[in-house]
Amino acid sequence: MPKIALFPGSFDPITIGHVDIVRRAAPLFDSIVIGLGSNSQKSSLFTVEQRLEWIREEFSDLKSVRVEEYQGLTVNFCKQIGASYIIRGLRSAPDFEYEKNIAQFNKAMEGVDTLFFMTEPALSPISSTIVRDIIRNQGDPSAFVPDSIKRYFKK
Repeated sequence: MPKIALFPGSFDPITIGHVDIVRRAAPLFDSIVIGLGSNSQKSSLFTVEQRLEWIREEFSDLKSVRVEEYQGLTVNFCKQIGASYIIRGLRSAPDFEYEKNIAQFNKAMEGVDTLFFMTEPALSPISSTIVRDIIRNQGDPSAFVPDSIKRYFKK
């Protein structure tokens, strides 16, 4: 049975922290699906299409990584794609406390295990929320986003 993992998120936008987690996790799995979760209650800065394009471009060199959009419960999407694992990045103790509860529900509901990757110390302050704020206020996000997005802001 292939080892399939899901790395879920809104990735609005994807950051170098996200990229680091996927690249570190890739050797551990036969396949990683980056799941772009759609939440109709949330207002996104970038369109789903733009985010999918950036993520696909960023991981075009990793044949084991693919990107899909999904709606609804993450654990249900795991079942749909055959993923037995969820990958989550942790930047701090509050991240762990929040993610731990969700992981326990996912395990109880569908038997899906969550693997936590600690963010590299230099990347721990980076979050999509802060990067969005920089962008909204005409700041330069290039130190916090991958090359596929940097080119977008140079246009």
